[in-house]
Amino acid sequence: MKDFKNKVAAITGAGSGMGRSLALALAREGCQLALSDRNEKGLAQTVAEVMRAAPGLVFTQHCVDVSDRAAMYAWAEQAARAHGRINLIFNNAGVALSSTIEGMSYDDLEWIMGINFWGVVHGTKAFLPYLKASGEGHVINTSSIFGIFAQPGMSGYNASKYAVRGFTESLRQELDMQACGVSATCVHPGGIKTNIAQASRISANVTGFLVHDEQQGRDEFEKYFITTADKAARVILNGVRHNRRRVLIGPDAVAADMMARLLPAAYQKLVVFDARRKGPLGKPAAGVPSTVPAKASGNGGDAQ
Repeated sequence: MKDFKNKVAAITGAGSGMGRSLALALAREGCQLALSDRNEKGLAQTVAEVMRAAPGLVFTQHCVDVSDRAAMYAWAEQAARAHGRINLIFNNAGVALSSTIEGMSYDDLEWIMGINFWGVVHGTKAFLPYLKASGEGHVINTSSIFGIFAQPGMSGYNASKYAVRGFTESLRQELDMQACGVSATCVHPGGIKTNIAQASRISANVTGFLVHDEQQGRDEFEKYFITTADKAARVILNGVRHNRRRVLIGPDAVAADMMARLLPAAYQKLVVFDARRKGPLGKPAAGVPSTVPAKASGNGGDAQ
C-alpha cells in the first residue's frame, strides 16, 4: 500500500500515544478513520485534534474494549457499514504489567493477555474479511521490544508480546500464500513516550526488587522512553508503505533485536546480572495484594 489517501483505517487505542499519532498522520494524508478506545475522554481529544488537522475528513468513533470479542466484531461491522470498506486495521491498544511469576495473580495474567494478545486476535479476525473484500488491505499488530527480549519481572507482558509476534508472523505467511491483496506487519516499539507507564499495573512483589515503590516503578519505566509517538507513527506508516514484515522502532529496539539474535543465551545472563545489582527477587508478602491497581486503566494506553 503505497499511499493512504481515500483509504479507511481502523485504529484501536486511538485515545492517546501512538494510536493518536497514527490517527493524525493518516488524517493528514486523507485517510478516513474508524477510531476506537475504551477511554471516552481520550478518544474525544483525539477526535478534536483530527478535526483540526483535517477539516472535513470522514471519521467515526467507537468506545470499545478490545478484550470483548463481541464488541470488537460489532465495531468492525459498524465501521465497515459506515465507511463502505476497511483497508487497514491497527491493533495498537495495550497495557503493561510488572510482576514476578510467583507473585502474579491469574487475574492479572488474564487481564494483560485479554488486552494485549486477545485484543489483537479479535481485531485481526473481526476486520480481516473486510480487508480482503476491499482488495487492498493491511493488518498492523503492535508487539514490543519485549516481544524480542525478555527480562525478569515482566513475564506477563513478555508473554503477551511474544504471542503477538508469533501470531502476526504466521498470519503474514498465510496471507502471502493466499495472495489475496492483504498483508501483515508486526511492530516492535522500544521506549515510546506514551502514557503506558502511568496506566500500568505494578506488583507489590517487585518493589524492593526492581524498584522501591509503585510510583518509582512508573518513573523508572518512563526513563527508557526515548522515541516520540509521532516519530513512531511515521516509522510504522513507512513500514506499511514498504510492506515490511516487521518494524523496529527506536535504537533500543534495534539493539535488543541484535543482542537477542546474536547472543540468545548470553543476553539473558547479562539481564540477570544487572537485575541482581538492584536487589534480591521479591516474593509476595503475607497480606499484600498481588498488584497495585493502575491509577488510570483503560486500553487506550499504547503498548510499548
